[in-house]
Amino acid sequence: MADTTTPDTDDIPFNRDFPLAPGIVDEPVPGVRRIVCANPSPFTFTGTVSYIVGRGKVAIIDPGPDNEAHAQALLAAVQGEEVTHILVTHTHRDHSPNTPRIKAATGATVYAEGPHRASRPRYESEKITTESGADRDFVPDVRLADGELIHGDGWTLETVYTPGHTANHIAFAWPERKLMFIGDHVMGWSTSIVAPPDGSMVDYMASLDRLAAREEDVYFSGHGPTIPDARRFVRFLIRHRKAREASILHRLAKGEADIQTLVRAIYIGIDPRLTGAAGYSVLAHLEDLVARNVVATSGDPVIGGVYRLV
Repeated sequence: MADTTTPDTDDIPFNRDFPLAPGIVDEPVPGVRRIVCANPSPFTFTGTVSYIVGRGKVAIIDPGPDNEAHAQALLAAVQGEEVTHILVTHTHRDHSPNTPRIKAATGATVYAEGPHRASRPRYESEKITTESGADRDFVPDVRLADGELIHGDGWTLETVYTPGHTANHIAFAWPERKLMFIGDHVMGWSTSIVAPPDGSMVDYMASLDRLAAREEDVYFSGHGPTIPDARRFVRFLIRHRKAREASILHRLAKGEADIQTLVRAIYIGIDPRLTGAAGYSVLAHLEDLVARNVVATSGDPVIGGVYRLV
């Protein structure tokens, strides 16, 4: 799920050229097939991308949203093969709800970090609501730890814990091939949304730093095209997030401000439909800045707070 509110993206080589139509199977590299679900939106781009790993005995990564047509397309793509593994990167509703359909049809074992959870408890001052984007029904058969190896027929994937977009976000590296199924942590067409309490900017930046130190050259993302030169792209994202932080501090240097004021100052010309998402992106940065004692607020750092430099 993307943060499409980003206005200053000239420093990031985004690629929005992804013509793959829903339901069509292609094979971007040998042993990796992908199918796009017909769930386009400002946050999902052309739709959620599901991946099929291997031949004969295969794994399906991220079965997608609650969508019968997409489930049938995935099953048609593996007709005559055995699905042994279902791997889920995280539990947003555009990635995991189709899992029961695929499991019922194939009997495959479901692997993930765990059920959905927030990155932190809600503060008392926050309105108690349920995140509409969370798949709270999802429970994996096998809970994966960081660094755990998942063995299949002709492939071995490594679990890479990448919290930030969600607390339970993981990626699946194929070290032998120097590629990674990166979920929504990194996307080639847009920055990824980090919205507290579901997400955490502290965790997100730490995960980016970790990815930059790994050896994978190619990322297959949950939305949009393949990301080549992946580590360089991650460094672009790190610089961009730091620039966003600098913009927040620049505005606060002029005086205290609430999040709506910060959004107006930072996101020039933003589509009004996206101001809510922009506000939560700013909040994610502010939570980090408050924790580092760079910015202060009265009470907990929440969406309705007023912020000032320390």
